[in-house]
Amino acid sequence: MVAVIRGLANIASAPKGSVITMGNFDGVHIGHQALLKKTVEKACELNTTSLAILFEPQPFEFFAREAPAPRLTRWREKCCLLAEQGIDAVLVIRFNQSFANLTAAEFVHRILEEGLQARHLIVGDDFQFGRGRTGNFTFLKEQGISVENMPTIELDGKRVSSTQVRHALADSNHEWVEELLGRPYSMQGRVVYGDQRGRQMGFPTANIYLHRAVTPVKGVYSVRMHGIAEKGLPGVANVGIRPTIGGTRTLLEVHLFNFAKDIYGRHVSVEFCEKIRDEKRYPTLDLLIEQIHLDAKTARHYFEERGEL
Repeated sequence: MVAVIRGLANIASAPKGSVITMGNFDGVHIGHQALLKKTVEKACELNTTSLAILFEPQPFEFFAREAPAPRLTRWREKCCLLAEQGIDAVLVIRFNQSFANLTAAEFVHRILEEGLQARHLIVGDDFQFGRGRTGNFTFLKEQGISVENMPTIELDGKRVSSTQVRHALADSNHEWVEELLGRPYSMQGRVVYGDQRGRQMGFPTANIYLHRAVTPVKGVYSVRMHGIAEKGLPGVANVGIRPTIGGTRTLLEVHLFNFAKDIYGRHVSVEFCEKIRDEKRYPTLDLLIEQIHLDAKTARHYFEERGEL
């Protein structure tokens, strides 16, 4: 498991002399993965640790005047994905006004040199940091930092980016999402007690709070739930506020097919396979229940075609 250092107040506990990479890593797409792989390989070559620096909230969220772009991964999800890429440690820096005021030179001196005693840096070719975004690869070299940059990764002539993933999710183009991420898109969370409305309607659900201001997926989907069996369990899910019953908080509700075990408190990952429809408000509860039956039938057909039901 990756070691997590929370905040600059705890920087003394971070490994010194690491090979370091920095960024938002939202989604940990294949471009990020190439950067992380290079970081891990360089750390092995130098016989030291690999360390990734994350910022929370993400800078674009901190500076957003309106609702920020949907976040693909919460920081806990990022840490899990970074661990899967072989990263040894993660430093999560609180991005607030005080941190935003640091000049690029102050960032290099206080954090990279004094705090972490960085052995080597690997950054993306578009990475910028410091007040006014004046720090970049060239600046790091001028400061005498041992650094190399990673060229942009492209697919079908398009730059791989978190924005591309968001657009693909918004377009329900899950095949393109999987190419960009190198895996299907999923969200993680803990199963919590709900209001039991799904059970009363004949469709008991596992409820997961998403802890996101804006979600990158909305509506009804065919899904697989991972984390409670050897393989993903098929089901149907709704991501939204449940307008028919007057809901206001965004919730992920998953109804699993042919499954009746108690999984409250379990940490799970929900893989989004195919979008069925947008969420909508129905004039009566009976009409909503009728639609849920149709959604479940559509999702069952998706998995039956794949031999999973």
